[in-house]
Order: sequence, then C-alpha cells, then structure tokens
Amino acid sequence: MTALTRELRTLWRGPLNVPATKLPPRTLITETVLLLLLSLGSSAIYSILSIIKMLQSTTALNQQTSSLNNSQASQSWLDLTYQLVGVGLGVVPALLAIHLLGREVRRPASFLGIDHTRPVHDIAWGLCTFVGVGVPGLLLYVAARDLGFNTTVVAADLGSHWWAAPVLLLSAAQNAILEEVVMVGYLYTRWSQAGWKLPVVIVVSAVVRGSYHLYQGFGGFVGNIAMGLILGTVYLRTRRVLPLIITHATLDAVAFVGYALLHDHLGWLQ
Repeated sequence: MTALTRELRTLWRGPLNVPATKLPPRTLITETVLLLLLSLGSSAIYSILSIIKMLQSTTALNQQTSSLNNSQASQSWLDLTYQLVGVGLGVVPALLAIHLLGREVRRPASFLGIDHTRPVHDIAWGLCTFVGVGVPGLLLYVAARDLGFNTTVVAADLGSHWWAAPVLLLSAAQNAILEEVVMVGYLYTRWSQAGWKLPVVIVVSAVVRGSYHLYQGFGGFVGNIAMGLILGTVYLRTRRVLPLIITHATLDAVAFVGYALLHDHLGWLQ
C-alpha cells in the first residue's frame, strides 16, 4: 500500500470534526433537503428530466447541444442586468447555508475556511487541484461526446458585448461559491452532525453533484462525480472550502472565456 493510498483511507475514515448541535438528525436532514430543493437539488431534478427528454429524441445525443450563459435580452443594457441579477441571486443559497451553520458556529465562514488567513496555501491548493481536475475533465468531455454519451456544450453565448468576459468571470465565481459552499462545506457538516459515515457523505454529495450536470449527458455526470470525490478529499485534507472555490472558479472561467474566444477557431469545440 502506497503512502498516498494510506492517506486517502485515513482521510475518508474520518471522523470529520463538526460543531455540536442540539438539532435532531431528522431536522438536520430535512434542512439539507429543503435547501437543496431551493438550489442545486431542483437543478438535479430538471437535469434528470432534461436527459430523459434528450434520450427520447431521434437526434443522437452528441448532435444535441447544452447551452450555458445564454443571452436573455436583445438590448445590451437589459441583457447585462439579467446576467448580473442572475449572478447575485445565484449565491443566495450559499449565503443561506452559511447563515444556518451560524446557529452553532460563531463565525461560520471562517469555520468553513472561507477567509483570508491562508492565501498562499489556498491559492496553491486551488491551482494544483485545477490542473489535476481540468485536463482529465477536458479529455473526458471530448471522449464522451465523440462516443455519443455527451451533448456538445456551448459554454458561452453572450455575443460580443464589452461586458461579456467580466460577466462570464462573475458567473464562474458564482457557480464555484454556490456549489462548493453547499455541496461540500454545508452538506459535509450537516450530514456528519446527523451521524452519517464520512464515506457516505462524500459519495452522496458527489452523486448529487453529478446529477445536476446530467443535462450535459453521461460524460458530464461521471466527470462531475469524479470531481466531487476529488474536491471532497481536498476538503478533508485542508479543512477549507476556499481552495475548492478557487479550483472550481478557475475551471469555469477557463471553460467559459476560453469557449467564447476560441469556439470559432477550434473545430472540436463545435
């Protein structure tokens, strides 16, 4: 057994140190279900319906498209307003999760490792994890699409407005904050408080993460489950959500802005 394997087994065995709570397990689980249904859980339900609909089509899955960051209005100022409102409202479930944890923790954001106390550490972990996840993820997407298991993902369709790139960066940050705060920081804490074994917490969180990406196809589903397992392991190692946010935001920023700049020049993106 290698040293890495031993460390991974140790991390997954836990236990995860979480604050004491007077809330019974049933209340904790109900809270997590309701928060998910207000955010990423509802996305998972619609995503499952989307993949069912796509599979009913006579068009092959890899000939269908999944669009992200779409234009919402023909007028530039109104479209920009739509985009900014969407970004702002998109982080609310993450803020709610932090607020709910504040019932047991005086400084819940710091408890989750979302602060400026370890900037070099957080950036290093975030960028190293980005490299480890990003390249295999891109290869998986291309392979899954070419094999017919994934749609063609249109990562950005905002046109040539001056504000397109800044909005895409904000969208990347919003996705990262929402997903990593809720799917890792909040759920790992709440489900551990409810008495779930750590491997169950990690796997269920990763499967939920994969399910709300099913609209992209089965490659997106599998790839995001793998991403969830990796980011969850990094969280167990660092006990900080900020490195995960940096990883995720960088991944999405490269995907969104890179697509906007290169999709007319690289055939495999189309």
